[in-house]
Amino acid sequence: MSPNRRDFIKFVVAGSVAAGCPVDLQLLAETTPPAVEGEHNEICHAVRDGKHFSRPPVSARHDFVIVGGGISGLTAAYLLRDRDFLLLEKEPHFGGNAYRMEYQGDGYATGTAFISSEDESFPFAKEIGLTPLRIDSPDGTIFDGKFVPDTWRRLDELPYSAPVREGFKKWKKEMLAIDLKGRSDELMNRPFSDFFKGHAPEVKAWWDGYGPSNWGGISEDTAANLGIYEIQEIGGADLEDKRYTWPGGNGAISARLVEILNAKAATRMHGGATIVAVSSEKNEAHVTYTHNGELKTVAAKAVIMATPKFITRRIVEGLPQKQADAMARIRYIPYPVVSVIFNKEVFGKGYDTWCPGGYTFTDFIVADWVLRKNQPDYKPKNNILTFYTPLHEKQRALLMTESSARHIAENVLRDFQKLFPGSNVDPVEVHIYRRGHPMYVPEAGLFQKVQPLTRTPLDRIFFANADSEGPVSTTPQAIAAARRALKEAEEKLARKA
Repeated sequence: MSPNRRDFIKFVVAGSVAAGCPVDLQLLAETTPPAVEGEHNEICHAVRDGKHFSRPPVSARHDFVIVGGGISGLTAAYLLRDRDFLLLEKEPHFGGNAYRMEYQGDGYATGTAFISSEDESFPFAKEIGLTPLRIDSPDGTIFDGKFVPDTWRRLDELPYSAPVREGFKKWKKEMLAIDLKGRSDELMNRPFSDFFKGHAPEVKAWWDGYGPSNWGGISEDTAANLGIYEIQEIGGADLEDKRYTWPGGNGAISARLVEILNAKAATRMHGGATIVAVSSEKNEAHVTYTHNGELKTVAAKAVIMATPKFITRRIVEGLPQKQADAMARIRYIPYPVVSVIFNKEVFGKGYDTWCPGGYTFTDFIVADWVLRKNQPDYKPKNNILTFYTPLHEKQRALLMTESSARHIAENVLRDFQKLFPGSNVDPVEVHIYRRGHPMYVPEAGLFQKVQPLTRTPLDRIFFANADSEGPVSTTPQAIAAARRALKEAEEKLARKA
């Protein structure tokens, strides 16, 4: 597409890169705090510039304070909906990585996209009043302009040379023969890359796109059991697609939770609240944060930290050194998501399509796929394709400015327009949603050796968030983390009582 054509396309850049702007505790001083103005990044910039903040006296007390308004924090609030809680979220909206956006009423995902009928998010979605819609579309692949549906069960159709196709089949056969349960401890502590040695490089290249998009790591940075489990799922004999979703992905879950909570406790849910410090005090815990230009401290019988550990370790005081070191070991990837909006049908052959070959995106989904599949009378207004574009950790700075973020979106559009015959179509808008640290890297040894230590309660402070559970950053892990942390908190409070 020529620069002149691109000039007529509207690009929208959204999302925060700061991911909480953790405040250095050493900058807290007993001095008069300056006024805090503007959106959630302003206090972070003030800290960066050397401002010092005091902790005001406690202005309110609650049974629970929940820090972080993603799926994990929202789940905790939902479970406490009839109790005295306060939910604090640094973004102006709730949802975290499960946040739904719209274009002319059409929903699309900005992050986590689907759930499985086999995990606990499925009955949870039903409990809160949602009807999961079946995807029923195994993952396809576009390579050399050709679309192959159900990639790992139709390897003979891949447009590779015959030896490469045989290489795919040989590797798959070896993976399906591995006893995951019997070799669990070994495979949790070995990198997935060990299992590509001696195989066609195209096989590893396919998984080095699939891994970062789904769980945040290439094969070298992925515990082997995770990758092998996945190939046994998508390439095994069971032909049923167990995935379900909604237009907007798992943002439907967070939106529904917000709706329920607003009806019961809207005044106890604060967006735009940046946490300054969390500490255990005698018989209570204190949380200091900024909201509406004020620095406040509230007390709680228990605090649920539903924030990523790289933030948690910066704002929670008194962490044992081993626990802080464990939190510091968890790595996170930067991950923009680009949604390209067409006013006519451009692609609708499959829900999630993988694109090996060095493109700026790993895969893309059709935003309204489940409406197309489940509603015979559905007539789409637009064709919204959402492109997943995980970056390397060293590329995080590309998300810091709107110009560099727009450049990422432009490259995604450029690559898509040469992906297959008929894709060279101009969209009406391109939206990019930036996230600096949304997914943690599931390295070998992380789940068994690191995560258990990171989630160890600290007196009245309890640790949730998907990065507490393992082995991947998913909605069911976030829900499970909230339930576990609340159970620990209830048991601790009962003992103290």
